[in-house]
Formats: sequence, C-alpha cells, structure tokens
Amino acid sequence: MVSLTGCRPDAATAGAAAADAPSRPDDLSDNAHRQLIGYIGLVLPFLLIFIALARDGMALWQSLESVSAYYYTGAVAAFVGMLVALALFLFTYRGYANEHHWADRWTANIAAIAALVVAFFPTRAPTGVAALTWWAPWTGVVHHVAAVVLFLMFAVFALWLFRLSAKNEPQTEGKRVRNAIYIVCGIVILACVAWAGISGLSDRPIFWPESIALIAFSVSWLVKGYALDTIMGAARSMLGR
Repeated sequence: MVSLTGCRPDAATAGAAAADAPSRPDDLSDNAHRQLIGYIGLVLPFLLIFIALARDGMALWQSLESVSAYYYTGAVAAFVGMLVALALFLFTYRGYANEHHWADRWTANIAAIAALVVAFFPTRAPTGVAALTWWAPWTGVVHHVAAVVLFLMFAVFALWLFRLSAKNEPQTEGKRVRNAIYIVCGIVILACVAWAGISGLSDRPIFWPESIALIAFSVSWLVKGYALDTIMGAARSMLGR
C-alpha cells in the first residue's frame, strides 16, 4: 500500500486508490471487487424487508419465515437480481497468484453456481400465498441444498482462504486482527447454518439465522477488501484533506 507520508493524492483519486490498490503483491483481484461482494450480502436482507413492507404491507411480511420467502413478494426483483449480481462477481473473482489459486477459483465458482440455483429454484410459498404452478417439492430441496452450499463456501473463504498470507508477508498486528475477524465470521456462518437447519426441521422461521450469516459473510469480505480504508479515504476526500 502507498504511504501517505510526504505524498498526498488529490481529492478526486484518494477514495479510488484505497479501493483499487492490491492488498498483496500476488493479488489478482482488487479491493473494490471484494467490497462489492460484501455490500451485496450486507444490503440484501434490509432491502428485501423495506421493499416487501412498502409493496405488500405488514400482513404478508409477518408470514415470511426466511430470506428466500421474499421471492413471493414485491421484492422478488431485488432478491433474484442481487443473487445474480453476487454470482457474477463471484464468477469473476480471481483470488491470488499462489499455490492456493485453484482453491480461490473453485470456491468462488461453486458459490456463484449455488447463488444462481438459490435464485432460480425458489423455496415453497409462504402460508397464505398461492404456490407457483411449476413449483414442485424437489425444487425446494434443490433450493435448500444450494443455500447450504453457498453459506459453506462463504465459511471456507472466512476460515481458510482469507487467512492465508503471501510468502514472506510479515504477520503484523493488523493481519492478526483481520484473521481473528475472519475466524469469528466463519464460526458465526457455520453456527447460523446449524441454527437454520434445526429451525427448519422444527418448522420454525429461519430468517434471522440466514440474515446473521449474510452479515457475517459480508463483514469478512469487507474486511478483506479494506472497506474501512476506502470509507476513510472517501471521507478525507470530501473534507479536502
């Protein structure tokens, strides 16, 4: 990363530099790419709630037991569109040019395929909502399997891939803190997958475990993408510093 000591970028480029500068010499992607993946997951549950309440009202919203149930609301375009966008960003994620490059690519591609399957093979209709004419029980099974695979791939990134270091990279305090955040995020994702599984088997709502898992996934990608540096850089640009 470029030192700011004795060299100050102009206000128009400070924020972009923070997002685009590679975090490691072997980085094949960029921080803006990782941040976009993270922000999609962070915004998704809140945007779905807002649109569903605005278009369908409180009565239908109260019957929605999962994030996937928003497929049957006025938020369907946001649900499918953001999952497709997430899949595209994952498909184009290149990871790092090292011995683990294959793992970055395979994990991202599996997650991307799973995201598309979740989007195009919906869960069953919520109570009081007419089922789709083409929906069948096997569609719901495919949906749930793909959702589990998607979250497991997010956990793989957080618990393993994000914690890897480049050869001869010093283990700074910042790196240790980021690794600790990745571990917490990965554990939260796995705990939420188990929580959702137990709740689903008991016919209890799974919206909160899904949403918390999405937030944990988002935090891991935003930390990996140095989102805080980008936000601080944008703030300095706005203040003319």
